[in-house]
Amino acid sequence: MSRALLTLVQWLSPAFPTGAFAYSHGLEWAIAEGEVQDAAGVEQWVADILRFGSGRTDAILLAHALKGHDLEALSDLARALAPSAERLRETEEQGAAFAATTAALTGRALPPRPLPVAIGQAAAALGRPVTEVLELTLHAFAANLVSAAVRFVPLGQTEGQAILSSLHPLIEEIARESAEAPIEAIGSAAVRGDLAAMRHETQQVRIFKT
Repeated sequence: MSRALLTLVQWLSPAFPTGAFAYSHGLEWAIAEGEVQDAAGVEQWVADILRFGSGRTDAILLAHALKGHDLEALSDLARALAPSAERLRETEEQGAAFAATTAALTGRALPPRPLPVAIGQAAAALGRPVTEVLELTLHAFAANLVSAAVRFVPLGQTEGQAILSSLHPLIEEIARESAEAPIEAIGSAAVRGDLAAMRHETQQVRIFKT
């Protein structure tokens, strides 16, 4: 394994201090309301977010950032695409934390940006294939949601790992498509997930920020 790949894996690991553990993308609300009750429901929910929601959207933004496209314009677009106030805060806070930590580790000047653009601006220097970076980023995103479900449904650890394993083909597919997708291809149809994230903002008792 190359040093660059090891670095990327470190940046995308749960141990990297971006605060990803604090977010569920509305999954907490869906579980609390009984819309998601078991492993099958969790798998479908995460798959929908990956295929139709912020998973695919962020992957396309990341791909363009990796290719050196205008980071300011991509950052503005990422903010505009956030469907709720908490989703906007999530991508900005995680992106700022990611940029600050990678800047401290690399000595590079990395200004705060929304998370997919922040990953792109840092990872471009690693020289890894775009599809590979997208696969690892999507996997980290899915793993975080599955981890939230394991704690909150609750599910067993083995069930959680089985869900994540079953999502690997979808992650590969989305990464391949997003690596070549034009910026105009961005769009979200994850209505349930977006509405859940919005309703989560007013949920009285909650564990996750969104």
